Amino acid sequence: MTERYILHVDRDLDVRRLLTHAVHLFSVLNMSTVGEDDLTAKATIRNAALRLFAEHGHDAVTVREIAAAAGVSPALVVHHFGSKDGLRAAVDGYAAQAFDSLFEMDEQDLAEALTGDNSMSIAEMFARAFPQGSPLPAYLRRLLLVNDPAGAALFGRWYALTRRLLDSMTEMGVARPGEDPAVRAAFLLVNDLSLVLLRNQIAAAIGVDPLTPQGIDRWAKEVAAVYTKGAFVTAPGKEPT
Repeated sequence: MTERYILHVDRDLDVRRLLTHAVHLFSVLNMSTVGEDDLTAKATIRNAALRLFAEHGHDAVTVREIAAAAGVSPALVVHHFGSKDGLRAAVDGYAAQAFDSLFEMDEQDLAEALTGDNSMSIAEMFARAFPQGSPLPAYLRRLLLVNDPAGAALFGRWYALTRRLLDSMTEMGVARPGEDPAVRAAFLLVNDLSLVLLRNQIAAAIGVDPLTPQGIDRWAKEVAAVYTKGAFVTAPGKEPT
């Protein structure tokens, strides 16, 4: 295995400009925090449902449990959302909007933001994207692992955007096109999603939650080194294959 299997950007780029899409995907999910500041009954119910769904899954949570967590009556839950399915749809829509919020930016502008001299640190972006106690990472994990339609739709949109971003970054001269752009885009997307899907396992392995500012800063430094310098070398006397 050689360095050609690893995404490279030009080695002379400044470290702050080495923030390629694979390091950044969840950073660009610069979502608004869960609306704890929205004190309406409807928002309170939605937020309570989001947390319970993230912890236990949709099917394991009852309307009565959601109402108790929100401090309202089950009748009020039904009044606002019609049914548990209606509430679930509202939660899915809210989460999707939060995750997709930054993707409203033009791809060229987003690519420049990911590689520009004034790009903010990964730790800062993650601190905003995943504030302490946010249920959004756990909710996304469930959506993806159970192949929920909402999760599949999110993955599809992010994959398509990853392809477009890589094209833009290649045109900007900060990423190589690769021999198989489809696989490259999927590889980078899955690498980023691993921080959510394997959050607890990664935390146990490296001794820090990878979605905290300290954890993501440590993670990003090594990922940037791998992406820019490669993880493997060709053995002496052997030609790359």
